[in-house]
Amino acid sequence: MNFSLTPELINLQEQTRQFILKKVIPFEGDIRETSHGPTQELRQELNALAKKAGLLTPHASKKYGGLGLSHVEKAIVFEEAGYSRLGPIAMNIHAPDEGNIHLMEHVATQAQKERWLIPQIQGKLRSCFAMTEPAPGAGSDPSMLMTLAIKDGNDYLITGRKWFITGAEGADYVIIMARTEDGQATMFLADMDTPGIEVERNMNAMDQCFSGGHAVLHFNQVRVPADHILGELGQGFKYAQIRLAPARLTHCMRWLGQARRAHDIALTYARERQAFGQRLGDHEGIGFMLADNDMDLQTSRLHILHTAWLLDQGNKCNYESSRAKIICSEAEWRVVDRCVQILGGQGVTGETAVMRIFMDMRGFRIYDGPSEVHRWSMARKILDKKL
Repeated sequence: MNFSLTPELINLQEQTRQFILKKVIPFEGDIRETSHGPTQELRQELNALAKKAGLLTPHASKKYGGLGLSHVEKAIVFEEAGYSRLGPIAMNIHAPDEGNIHLMEHVATQAQKERWLIPQIQGKLRSCFAMTEPAPGAGSDPSMLMTLAIKDGNDYLITGRKWFITGAEGADYVIIMARTEDGQATMFLADMDTPGIEVERNMNAMDQCFSGGHAVLHFNQVRVPADHILGELGQGFKYAQIRLAPARLTHCMRWLGQARRAHDIALTYARERQAFGQRLGDHEGIGFMLADNDMDLQTSRLHILHTAWLLDQGNKCNYESSRAKIICSEAEWRVVDRCVQILGGQGVTGETAVMRIFMDMRGFRIYDGPSEVHRWSMARKILDKKL
């Protein structure tokens, strides 16, 4: 296990870092950043800049126009992209599109790839993933799935309600998780303008960094042809695992960049601000927080790299990705929380980027499974020796 970087990867890391610093961060605060994420116009402008820099959708396969990054390589590039809240949007590696692209590459038919995947890799389409439902439907427990797909000739009629669907407003297509009449879960592909699909409303959320925000969707007898099934009938939960383990980890990568950004801002302040006759950082209470930040950042990075390395060896990493997701979401949150404290009044206002990072990051401990569910899942595997 060797985490030294090749010269090529070091160059890509620096290229990404400079792109974020010089091209993306200047767009932070643009009036096209709304309470439900960047507008389509802003996203397209940022995508054009990333394409010009050779950094658009770098995780996609080379044959489809990406850089074909391994999971370890993604860890390096995605952290740099995450240094700005707009970085993942610019580079087309934001959630849920990043995970959907990964899933579609592995499972979709060639016709489905040509219709949805390839234009998405080119930045021409956005997607969403419709899984979570209001009670009594599926939430942390996917087996409670209520959305129903009923066979009707060569088609399926899908009825149900979903919520917390990231990116739904403005998305071009949706991956719908529904159960068929035999109770098995299946993934279906549908254009968002298909009759019967309604975006009921966009939900007010703490975070504002996801294109399209988080929406409530209603599916009313949505007709989906059988050739729009993603993968095989009844294999929806199996395919969800293909998506979830890497997607949990890429969340960790991107948010690590945001935590590092917050730390850099707080560190600069601690070096420059004077209080009680000395630099703020020379006071033991502040210095200890900076040291704790460094430890949490490094701990997160090592868990990301270790899990990414295991994924690159062909391991499924359901357990390891849960562990990394808990550790990173909590450690990176502690970093940002300390940074707010170090900055004092500036930390709770928009005078720096830290307040937005704080608000955006809180949901990370819930997205892709709350920490408590991941701990419960890990405990079962530990007790049953299924490691």
